[in-house]
Amino acid sequence: MKVSGFTFIRNGVKFQYPFKESILSILPICDEFIINYGESEDSTLQKLQELKNKFPKKIKIIKSKWDENLREGGKILAQQTNIALSHCLGDWCFYLQADEVVHEKYLDYIYENMLKYLHDNSIEGFLFNYLHFYLSFKTYFDKRPFYRREIRIIRNGIGVTSYKDAQGFRINNRKLKVKLLNAYIYHYGWVRPENVMKSKQMNLDKYWHNDNWIKEEYSKNKKIFKHLEGLKFFTESHPKVMNNIIKKAKWQIIPDKNDFKIKSLFKRFLNFIEDKILRTQIGEYRNYKIVKK
Repeated sequence: MKVSGFTFIRNGVKFQYPFKESILSILPICDEFIINYGESEDSTLQKLQELKNKFPKKIKIIKSKWDENLREGGKILAQQTNIALSHCLGDWCFYLQADEVVHEKYLDYIYENMLKYLHDNSIEGFLFNYLHFYLSFKTYFDKRPFYRREIRIIRNGIGVTSYKDAQGFRINNRKLKVKLLNAYIYHYGWVRPENVMKSKQMNLDKYWHNDNWIKEEYSKNKKIFKHLEGLKFFTESHPKVMNNIIKKAKWQIIPDKNDFKIKSLFKRFLNFIEDKILRTQIGEYRNYKIVKK
């Protein structure tokens, strides 16, 4: 069995993406790792080259130039994902975005499942649960306003491509048949100093909206961290590769527990029904079909 890791990154240093940590988190179970580097304004390429020098037999860097005119529905993110995917030679392809990290405690379990289902064509990919860290490394969401699950491992050579804005994958617009793993992706997309977070979101928003929309939206001086209701405290360990970043995060704002409280009686009732009875999220977008195995 051969496993390919793949990702894309642009201006990773400027916007404080933990892209090196992301790559390192799954490198032990990958035979190769394809990095699609987008032309940047910072030292991202230098950092990637340093990583490649440490793992010359595994890491491959390809270079691409982003089409700044492609500003509809985040399509450019799927395009860049597919460029990296097209270079993968593995039986399974493990995709991580530059702010996603896997805890080392899951690696053996993930690898065992890839090996177990290598020749079972009814499994076209693997679905992961998510922890979305928000505002600090001590607070997170595991459901709305974020997504609960997404596909991050796909079978190679069956026509899988990145879908829409690169959140998931499909085959000719058909949802993939996947196995849900009892493992989490640690998503650090919303853990940065407020000024960096705002710049990062402005940069991302231009792949969905025009300049006038962005100017109007960000001229309002709104706080970038708007969603506190429903936040939870994180009491477990982060992936070891994140330790250095977390130690240096003196800017963290740890909110008061009262800020987490859901004020709406209806929302509290809905959460109770979802968590205790249905054990799922009502109205959840599911870009996959779970196969029971």
